[in-house]
Amino acid sequence: MYYSSGNYEAFVRPLKPEGVEMKSAYIIGTGLAALSAACYLVRDGRMPGKRIHIFEKDPIPGGACDGFEYPGLGYVMRGGREMDNHFEVMWDLFRSIPSIETPELSVLDEYYYLNKRDPNYSLMRATENRGQDAHTDGKFGLSDAGAMEIMRLFFTPDEELYDRPITDFFSSEVLNSNFWLYWRTMFAFENWHSALEMKLYIRRFIHHIGGLPDFKALRFTRYNQYESMILPMAAYLEKAGAQFHYNTKVTDVGFDISGGKKKAVSISILTADGGQTIDLTENDLVFITPGGCVENSSLGSQNSPAKYDPELKEGGGWDMWRRIAANDPSFGNPDKFCGDPEKSNWMSATVTTLDDSIPPYIKNICKRDPFSGKVVTGGIVTVKDSNWLLSWTFNRQPQFRSQPKGQLVGWIYGLFSDRPGNFVKKPMRECTGKEICMEWLYHLGVPEAEIESMAENSANTIPCMMPYITAFFMPRAAGDRPKVVPDGAVNFAFIGQFAETPRDTIFTTEYSMRTGMEAVYTLLDIDRGVPEVWGSVYDVRDLLNASVKLRDGRKITDMRLGLKEKVALKEVLKAVSGTDVEKLLKEYGLI
Repeated sequence: MYYSSGNYEAFVRPLKPEGVEMKSAYIIGTGLAALSAACYLVRDGRMPGKRIHIFEKDPIPGGACDGFEYPGLGYVMRGGREMDNHFEVMWDLFRSIPSIETPELSVLDEYYYLNKRDPNYSLMRATENRGQDAHTDGKFGLSDAGAMEIMRLFFTPDEELYDRPITDFFSSEVLNSNFWLYWRTMFAFENWHSALEMKLYIRRFIHHIGGLPDFKALRFTRYNQYESMILPMAAYLEKAGAQFHYNTKVTDVGFDISGGKKKAVSISILTADGGQTIDLTENDLVFITPGGCVENSSLGSQNSPAKYDPELKEGGGWDMWRRIAANDPSFGNPDKFCGDPEKSNWMSATVTTLDDSIPPYIKNICKRDPFSGKVVTGGIVTVKDSNWLLSWTFNRQPQFRSQPKGQLVGWIYGLFSDRPGNFVKKPMRECTGKEICMEWLYHLGVPEAEIESMAENSANTIPCMMPYITAFFMPRAAGDRPKVVPDGAVNFAFIGQFAETPRDTIFTTEYSMRTGMEAVYTLLDIDRGVPEVWGSVYDVRDLLNASVKLRDGRKITDMRLGLKEKVALKEVLKAVSGTDVEKLLKEYGLI
């Protein structure tokens, strides 16, 4: 497997791998990584669909990319997906997956024209004082000292960031700024999370720094991610003859590690009919999804809270990874990520409005008609003075194809599930759906006397507790995540958010899909390059632009510098005077 860039290889159809018709594939999970691996086996690996077996412990596919109407409960989306125009692997695959609604278009075609005709941006990024504009005004609010802290982290070698939290590098100069408000709520970072992941995120998305305050950098699907992304992939695979095995838990994978080789030799599964072992040969390829950010997630209801239950059980992704990791150090260290759920949990809630009482308050904040079918909030609206650090969003409506006319379905989340609310004086994790809705309505500015009645009669709210939702952000070191294909591996790969691939960043759709592509291309030795991670971190234009945007347009000549630094800057500017470097610095507003 190798990386490539440009369009020389991008549109080449790979040659059929030798002997692929004699191989079989066993894929554990049906999240984006697993379905991507299956799709690449079909499209580029030319593996017969009937030889692809996909195991899923739930009755439907999707993993964390869910969106479902539960009978007797209501609409539920545990999370949302923000996409980037430089998710190179994602668009490489989705150009080949037919749209469900318009089969003559690909998922990429559909997505591209939707976002081109209805571009995303926010008109209200943050509120305070019960629905009033927090006046972040598109500014990062970083001091020179704060900007320097970010720059130092940007240039710190990875090795110096192993097992260290963000607070080792950021002081109040960053942590009290609008920059951190934007960043932590958009990506769900906490102060104690990994400094390494923070650095990787800054580098990965350096080209989007200017679009962070108003989300103009983002793109969204037409419907929830399950209907817009998962269902088209599943339909593509079913048409190819892939075998889906639902309600099937994989409890363990057996290995033979000898003679410098590592080979998967068995898969242990558990179904309603009992346990079973599948024996494997070197021609049987195994794709393992270790861990799971939505493992142990639980739903509440309008009148009951979602249970907080972090205890890991047999048949889950973490239990399986622990068993696998015991075989060899190169298989990773799951307890680094799942060992402290108090630091990896947050809560979400799906709210469905039932009449015309709540929509005017939404419209007042987002400054758009939520029933227009176009962009509504344009990303999350963060309640700056919320004890739960509450954020909420309504994407294009309807969010579900089955959604009744006149209803809105939106998503709420709180980073601090253990703190009492401002209006509902209870921790979010102890609240019913109705109580979470009341807290949200309070921050929308609904008169206090009307809040309880409105939450009870004008909305249906379903809470969701996720103990491990940001487990992948926990401080880590090299080797804690296994390589996609570990050294010496013959017939297996790790995929998903807890597999290691260079340069890309976790908690993105692209990361999951990239691991699926890399796994297939490596194990089948497919002779075509995997698109490399977008190289904006090496583009001087993006670096210059980000330097100015982070400082809210202030020029480098306006920085408060010591005498030595002032002299050095003066000498540098003198040296580049009359050159293309000077022209670049002027073009991007640094001087």
